[in-house]
Amino acid sequence: MLVIRADLVDAMVAHARADHPDEACGVIAGPEGTDRPERFVAMINAERSPTFYRFDSGEQLRVWREMDDRDEEAMVVYHSHTATEAYPSRTDISYAAEPNAHYVLVSTRDPQEHELRSYRIVDGVVTEEPVRIVPDYA
Repeated sequence: MLVIRADLVDAMVAHARADHPDEACGVIAGPEGTDRPERFVAMINAERSPTFYRFDSGEQLRVWREMDDRDEEAMVVYHSHTATEAYPSRTDISYAAEPNAHYVLVSTRDPQEHELRSYRIVDGVVTEEPVRIVPDYA
């Protein structure tokens, strides 16, 4: 189960809406050895595409080094789908390289509502997990 603060969910949804009609992407870092997403990092979709995302390699290197320096890891890897449901595509599955991460998808296909779902993706196997949104971590 992904337990995540409401402000982090709001940040992902706002980023997805701001980049629409292109897909948005980023990570939420958290302290190594925990399962507590804490630091929101919006990233650039190097593809600038409504159907595909890819982290900019230079930015990804900088963000991952920064996480290493802060003893953090990518707790959440998120991106948006602009015209389809919040379910990983074959490309999304092939790019899933963080076995401990929660892969969160935000669908912005409905201009009034968003759909947010979380998955674990390990060795090409997709498992949906519940999401519990909390005001703060107790």
